[in-house]
Amino acid sequence: MSLYRDEGVVLRTHKLGEADRIITVLTKRTGKIRGVAKGVRRTTSRFGARLEPFTHVDLQLHTGRTLDVVTQVETIRPYGEALIADYPRYTAGSAMLETADRLIMGEKEPALRQFLLLVGGLRALSAGEHEARLVLDAYFLRSLAVAGYAPALVECARCEGTAVRAFAIVAGGAVCGNCRPAGAAVPAGETLALMNALLKGDWPAADASAARHRAECSGLVAAYLQWHLEHGIRSLRHVEREPAT
Repeated sequence: MSLYRDEGVVLRTHKLGEADRIITVLTKRTGKIRGVAKGVRRTTSRFGARLEPFTHVDLQLHTGRTLDVVTQVETIRPYGEALIADYPRYTAGSAMLETADRLIMGEKEPALRQFLLLVGGLRALSAGEHEARLVLDAYFLRSLAVAGYAPALVECARCEGTAVRAFAIVAGGAVCGNCRPAGAAVPAGETLALMNALLKGDWPAADASAARHRAECSGLVAAYLQWHLEHGIRSLRHVEREPAT
């Protein structure tokens, strides 16, 4: 099929030549795609502003030999407008986009659940109903779960016992005293409960959590994510500068 249509979220862009731009989009049906938006850097471009990161768009593309060509764009929801004015939410959103890009390696491989998680995360950040870092950690945990890397949080990752005492990334999450490997972290029980609440979407419990447990949760989630990605998330360096509240 030479011409196709899909909706998606713009993950990143970079310049091509003097007037064009290459965009990377996570779409609802097609998966992650890269396309060329021709002439969008000119001031006369009709849809240049619609192809910015964070924007949920409806796209029409023409299949190309190496890169598809964007022929039409309509904005569904410009999440960037709400996020760019708030530093914690903006940096959290940037980490979401980068993580989606890293988690989904292949192009044009359907990733509907990852797409829905990303849209839901950006919507929650824009609404501002929960602390930005909580929304980000919830997104990390759920996107890892969809990718098959959900951490054990209630039962031991090795023996499935319920007397968990530590958190070991290499073991797959929470572990009991007998299965605890050297160097495992020993978080508070409330921290593991918070991680579980974020994974399950229990927002009343997450919103009621203490700042120290949120900070500990964020550190464990970030380390677990980056270990599985085998790559650091650059945007996290800016997120982690924000103090827990």
